[in-house]
Amino acid sequence: MTQPHDDVRARLQTDRPHSARVWNYLLGGKDNYPVDSEAGDVILSTFPEFAAVARQQRRFLARAVRFLAGEAGVRQFLDIGTGLPTADNTHELAQRIAPESRIVYVDNDPLVLVHAQALLTSSPEGACAYVDADVRDPERILAEAAKTLDLSRPVALTMLGIVGQISDADRPAELVRTLLDGLPAGSYLALSDGTNTNEALNRAVEAYNGQSANTYHLRSPEEIATYFAGLDLVEPGVVATATWRAEDGRPEETAADVSVCGIAVKR
Repeated sequence: MTQPHDDVRARLQTDRPHSARVWNYLLGGKDNYPVDSEAGDVILSTFPEFAAVARQQRRFLARAVRFLAGEAGVRQFLDIGTGLPTADNTHELAQRIAPESRIVYVDNDPLVLVHAQALLTSSPEGACAYVDADVRDPERILAEAAKTLDLSRPVALTMLGIVGQISDADRPAELVRTLLDGLPAGSYLALSDGTNTNEALNRAVEAYNGQSANTYHLRSPEEIATYFAGLDLVEPGVVATATWRAEDGRPEETAADVSVCGIAVKR
């Protein structure tokens, strides 16, 4: 009989790069394979600032969760496109402010599943869970999340770098809307994604897509802003990821503005 861990090994596809593992490499992590580091090096050779962009995304996650758990008072988080665990994961950031926070992580990368136990280290007052699911199956995500979260109370939906992994054919805006429709008023959406505004990045992503098991789709800042349609944007609105409520109004690390982000509330 095939065991669950055998299925995970079969899904790893160590002969092709996977986005979570490449991202881990770009952030200086060790949870990747040679094929992932090679893909990361191809990206960096074409767009050397990409590692800085990856670090900016992690810093936006920290600022977003601190805002959501602090100023906004949210106590439930649905983090889709979790990626491999690193320093200051969503549950650590949220529970530092409010130990009773409950977090559900969602990803479909098999190596993330292998490392899921590292994520499930909740404070005694709160809770953590991991859902092995694809963002293209929002109804299942909501059903699984409801086992840990109370979906009658506000939830912060975080989608950082994940919508770009959805092709136009899979209608990313509709997927975001379906997830939000399953959450009550007072819930928040925190989203960031890469833009198609830099020619070097466009070439780097094209090279990555040519060899990867999962492709990335850069879009215009205007199209990414449409994911917040019908929501009330939190100041400063949809802006360059590095600048969203950066301390002293300046990003900690300079790099090309190749991603945008925003946080908005559902009324």
